[in-house]
This record gives sequence, C-alpha cells and structure tokens, in this order.
Amino acid sequence: MNNKVNYTLVGFLVLFGISLMIAFSYWLLKPSDEEATTKYLVFFDESVLGLNIDAPVKYRGISVGKVIRVRVNPKNSEQVEVLINILSTTPVKSNTVAQLTAQGITGLSYINLSLGDNNAPALLKEEGSNYPVIKSIPSFFENFEKSLGSISSQLSTTLSGTEQLLNDENQKQVALLLQRTASFMDKMEKLLDDKTINNLQTSAQNLATITEKIDKVVPNINTLVEKSISWEEKISESLGSIMQSYLSIRAAMDEFKKAAANGQFNFKDISSDVVPTLNETLIEMQDVMNKVEDALYKYERSPGDILFKHEEIKKGPGEK
Repeated sequence: MNNKVNYTLVGFLVLFGISLMIAFSYWLLKPSDEEATTKYLVFFDESVLGLNIDAPVKYRGISVGKVIRVRVNPKNSEQVEVLINILSTTPVKSNTVAQLTAQGITGLSYINLSLGDNNAPALLKEEGSNYPVIKSIPSFFENFEKSLGSISSQLSTTLSGTEQLLNDENQKQVALLLQRTASFMDKMEKLLDDKTINNLQTSAQNLATITEKIDKVVPNINTLVEKSISWEEKISESLGSIMQSYLSIRAAMDEFKKAAANGQFNFKDISSDVVPTLNETLIEMQDVMNKVEDALYKYERSPGDILFKHEEIKKGPGEK
C-alpha cells in the first residue's frame, strides 16, 4: 500500500481555497455604484457624550450612514469634529442640518439629518476643505439645559426680590395691616348685629311704603294741576270780558264828558249806549264773583279734594 502524500498539491489546494474565500468575501462586501458613500464633516459646539464610532446617521428613522471619526477640532478646541460617511444617494442640501439625538434610555446618541428644502442646491465642499461641512443645531438636551439655566436665573432673581420684599420692616407693616384688618372686621361684625340688620330691613320696608304712597298721590297732583289750569283759563276769560266792559264804559264816559263840555248833553242818547253795556258788565262781574266764591267754598269745606278725591255730597232723605 502506497501511503505517500503529495504535500505540494495539498498546499496548492489550500491556498486556492483561501483565495476563493477572500474573493467571494470581497465580492459580497464590495459596495455597488448605487451604494457609493460620501464623507462629510459636522462640527458640534456641545458635548457629544454617547456618540461613538460606527454610530448611525439617520434621516427620518432611515439609516443612511455612520460615524467614522470623532475628535476635537484642531482649529477650534471648543468644537468637536465628527466625520461621517453616508450614502451618495442621500440628497444632502446646502440647508441640511445635523442634530444629536438620544437613542431611548440607552445613553447612546446618533446623528439625525434634516435634509431641508428639496429645491435647495446640493452641499459642496468649500475651498481649502477636504470635505463638505454640514451645519449643526443644538440637541434637545442642549436646549433643555439652556432653558433650565434661564429658569434657574429667573427663579433666583424672583427669590432675591421676594427676600428684599419680605424684609423686617415690610414684615412689620404687613403684620400691622393684618392686625388693622382684623380689628376693622371685628367692628363691622359688631355693627352689623341682628338688631341693626332688622332696623335696616324695617327702614327699607318703610321706604317702599312711602314710595307706593307717592306713586298713588302723583296722579292726583296731575289732576289738580289740570283743574287749576282750567280754572285759571276760565278766570282769565272772565277778567278779559270785564276788561273789555271797562274799556267800553271808559269810552262812553269820555264821550259823555265831551258832550257835557260842548253843551250837547243828550242823556237819552248816552244812556241808550252806556246803560246796556254797564248792565252787561255788572252781570259778568257778578257771575265771576259767584264762581270764585263757589271754588273757595269747596276748597275750604274739603281741602283733601285738591290731592286725593272729590267730596261726596250727602244726599238728604228721599233723594236719589
């Protein structure tokens, strides 16, 4: 039996197999033209705690690249320089911004891209720079920390103002004010006891009663005024008639005087004009005096008729 082994052939087969495995692995891992990548720089002015090498770069939840380097900016020690590698098919625009975002509660972070306006021009590298630079914006925690700082500063200012407001002198004034307020309320409580409240209620009821009576009297006053106006008009008419009669008598007397002076005194002619006029005047004066006397008699007999009601004339026995 021949046990000789051709080690040369075995070594050649092993090397050939390893070469095939390496070629196959390269073929699997080699990016196609559609999966070509582009490198970009991002400068952060805040802490990048939780951002590690190979941390994902995402756009709207889709992983489009990863972080390949994190270091302090050689030109500005206050910034952190992050080099990322993302798919060339990702449309990075001139207004695209990058923001650090936490991955849940793990403490790890990733870079979230906002691609901006679709019509904006593509982002190009500036002269003297090896890679295009994507602008960064503060993360949620950075904004929250700044807000806390602002709130803390405002709270400190408020507490300081409150401390100045509540100094010893102001505390004494506040205590004195509370004491006087308590004293005033005690006096008001004593003043507004049950008896005082009952008196106020009684006064209010009396005032309401007086108001009702006044409301009832007002129509009677209006009636009195109307009657007074009518009575005044009648007296005015009577006085006018008397005045006309007086003027007629005066004219007649003037004529009588002229006739007596000229010797033409004719008593019959004069009396024919004067006597009827004088007689008419006396009758009218008598009628006016009767009306005035009747009105005064009614008011003297029952003054209440002026404001409230007419006197009821008592009828005699047998009168209807």
